[in-house]
Amino acid sequence: MSKMRGTSLAAVAIAVVLTATACGTKDGAGDGAKAVGAGAAAPAEAPAADGYGAGSGDAGAGAAKAGGELKIAQNETLGQVLTDGAGFTLYRFDKDTAKPPKSNCDGDCAKAWPPVPAGDVQAAAGMDAALLGEVVRTDGSKQLTVAGWPAYRFAKDIAPGETKGQGVGGTWFALAPDGKKAEKAAAGGAGGEAPAGQPGLSVRKDPKLGEHVVDKNGMTVYRFKPDTAWPMVSKCVGDCLVKWPVVEPVDKANTKGITQKNYLVLDRPDGKKQQTIDCWPVYTFANDKKPGDINGQGVGGTWYAVSPDGKLITAQ
Repeated sequence: MSKMRGTSLAAVAIAVVLTATACGTKDGAGDGAKAVGAGAAAPAEAPAADGYGAGSGDAGAGAAKAGGELKIAQNETLGQVLTDGAGFTLYRFDKDTAKPPKSNCDGDCAKAWPPVPAGDVQAAAGMDAALLGEVVRTDGSKQLTVAGWPAYRFAKDIAPGETKGQGVGGTWFALAPDGKKAEKAAAGGAGGEAPAGQPGLSVRKDPKLGEHVVDKNGMTVYRFKPDTAWPMVSKCVGDCLVKWPVVEPVDKANTKGITQKNYLVLDRPDGKKQQTIDCWPVYTFANDKKPGDINGQGVGGTWYAVSPDGKLITAQ
């Protein structure tokens, strides 16, 4: 069996070499990266259907939970977030559609992400009631929509105000009162904005870090030391992505001042596409509230800002 397993792993490694030959290991020694087989790629997270609310089972996570009078909560990281009448965060799913409204979350997905029923729902104070609607699901039930987007709760949010579903799988996001994603960039944050027309990726100079990469909103871009460039593998999955959202693909023509060698897109196991710089996956940090913040620098001894050539900035 040992011999057969070795043969199998060797075959997988060959397949990886054939499909990812652009990325080598020249930067590996300094960043703690190591060559691993394709089997080491982190699997997509499948959130467990833990039930909605403390002590409830899967049956309690379904359509029985009425939305009631919706509320607008102020979240420190996300800004304004839409909740149900009990204060539980409402979410939208990127694989759904708003025009026309359609839910693509059924079966086990609907256990982890209970649909909000359309009945007995009132608009939150301060939101446009015309944005509320409904969609008929495959089982015949009616689900609440906000600006056309089907609304869900997350089974792992067990207390009002929790946002554990934010960014899960790179496809689930808290709902803003206007039906858009309650993302950090949309919330604005306090104390400054990114310059108008800023490239998708560019370089900012910080007194402590020197030149480092920022995204289109001027937010600091980071790397995760456990990731690898050969093969390109992101070890940040599941709840990690809530705090460290991936940088989505940016066209080379929409960058300024960064290296374009091995400037590739990583197809993650969770289905999300992630930009890499010199083959290293890159992220932003949810606790950076405004352009220029570097709150993620050195977190856990594993997260560091990125230099224009894709290397870690570890000295401060």
